[in-house]
Amino acid sequence: MKGNRPKKILVSGSIVYDRIMNFPGLFKDHILPDQTHILNVSFTLASTNESFGGTAGNIAYNLSLLKEPVVLLGLVGSDFERYRKWLQKNRVDFSYVRKVKNTPTASAYIMTDQADNQISGFYPGPADVDYCALVRKIKNPALAIVSPDFKPRMIEYVRLYKELGIDYIFDPGQQITSFTTFELRQLISGAKVLIGNDYEIKLILNKLKTDLDKLQKLVEILVVTKGALGSQIYFKDERIDIDPVKVKEALDPTGAGDAYRAGLIKGLLSGAGLEKAGRLASTVAAYTVEALGTQTHHFTLKEFTNRYKQNYEIRR
Repeated sequence: MKGNRPKKILVSGSIVYDRIMNFPGLFKDHILPDQTHILNVSFTLASTNESFGGTAGNIAYNLSLLKEPVVLLGLVGSDFERYRKWLQKNRVDFSYVRKVKNTPTASAYIMTDQADNQISGFYPGPADVDYCALVRKIKNPALAIVSPDFKPRMIEYVRLYKELGIDYIFDPGQQITSFTTFELRQLISGAKVLIGNDYEIKLILNKLKTDLDKLQKLVEILVVTKGALGSQIYFKDERIDIDPVKVKEALDPTGAGDAYRAGLIKGLLSGAGLEKAGRLASTVAAYTVEALGTQTHHFTLKEFTNRYKQNYEIRR
């Protein structure tokens, strides 16, 4: 029956082939601060790996593991076939993804040192804004997330979600510096959730020339992730501290933030309190950190539930 259709999570952002490289040293040991105007440096890598990635692809993959009905939004190139088969295998709805001929799919080149610092290069793939209008055709949306993507598309998604009355999570990430102060304030204002790591939130505060209290008043929920230190969720006048999940072995931090977002979305839509939503988010993120790549981990719902209980219930 029509009324029984599951509500969908709209996930927009980049859909990317990731080339992840590991440097067995520290970037800071090879970059001279007073010589950056003539920077010319090369790093010999310990390993390199290609995997399926991108902010939207990663979030959608983790939501599929959590058995949530996700709709992937984005543009890809003529080399999308391998990624398409992967999404199909993992039951991600990519029927709204648009393929553009004679252009490659977005690519990210991510180099990580031993302190988990990263240097990245990114090719954004097809540039099209009119594509965003298709969100009008999607029935029964429960929540949308606008993650880093081609800047004009991010702006258009937010405009459409506000017009259509669809709750959205704003996740500007690495695109923060590309927005003007006015654009950034408009995109953040009215969001159900603003999420970023502690560095990204500081960038936003600097750009808006504001403080954390005033920023939180622009949205319903503010989430600040802090890697191995956990995360903090701000709601009204309350700050909720979320402890991280114990990780067996931290192999690669890439994609942990996207995994966190998927867990947070599951928590929000399940009606769980914010503390539980944050804990669910941290549990998903732990799986990603333990694997090289952003969509190379896997878990069943039973395994996920057991790990959540082990970290947040049994150990207490």
